[in-house]
Amino acid sequence: MRYAIYFTPPADHALTQAASAWLGRSAFGTLGTGANTAGLPAEDHRLLTAEPARYGFHATLKAPFALVSGKTQGPLEVFFEEFCNRQPPTLIPRLELTEIGPFFALTCGGGSEGINHLCDQVVEAFEPWRAPLSADDMARRKPDRLSARQRELLERWGYPYVFEEFRFHMTLTGPVEDDHKSRVREILQAVFADHLGKPLSIEDLGLFEEPERGASFTILRHAALRGTGDRS
Repeated sequence: MRYAIYFTPPADHALTQAASAWLGRSAFGTLGTGANTAGLPAEDHRLLTAEPARYGFHATLKAPFALVSGKTQGPLEVFFEEFCNRQPPTLIPRLELTEIGPFFALTCGGGSEGINHLCDQVVEAFEPWRAPLSADDMARRKPDRLSARQRELLERWGYPYVFEEFRFHMTLTGPVEDDHKSRVREILQAVFADHLGKPLSIEDLGLFEEPERGASFTILRHAALRGTGDRS
């Protein structure tokens, strides 16, 4: 069993519904009207979305972790709810469609101070719950491809893309070959046309669970950020 702290809007949010339909699955366990293949052949669409679909529509704040010895799920759920009660909501000024290496994601356009601060808080607050990475886990992160600072973060925090290396993104595809990227971009721009270029409120967090390695992630808890203060 592994857990993760992700951002995802509520199940009934228009962006969640559009993204879940595109991915062909909802981490909330429901999928409205079904998959939206955007005119792609079913198998092409499945191959394009299989990797992000397993995780569900999300932005990583605390990467998947096993519980450290002595910690159990019940107290983790309580801590998660208490944490969300203390944190104020924030805002993505403008949602953009971006190529990040070989895959496409929704990213933050404009100032990112608010979401960066929230991620920092999540990483630090949940660190006492995280078991150290195994040698296999370290190897899966391909440390030889990381910068010296990213390797340092991986060893200390269990994930290389935190603090100054963090970049808010909500993954929409697996790797896309270069000669297909133009077509995939056109499809995604059409699928998410109602959301691109607009602000996105960060008002909730999800406690996700993975029952066993390789299984699909589902939402164990979804809680509103109820803290006071300005994180816009």
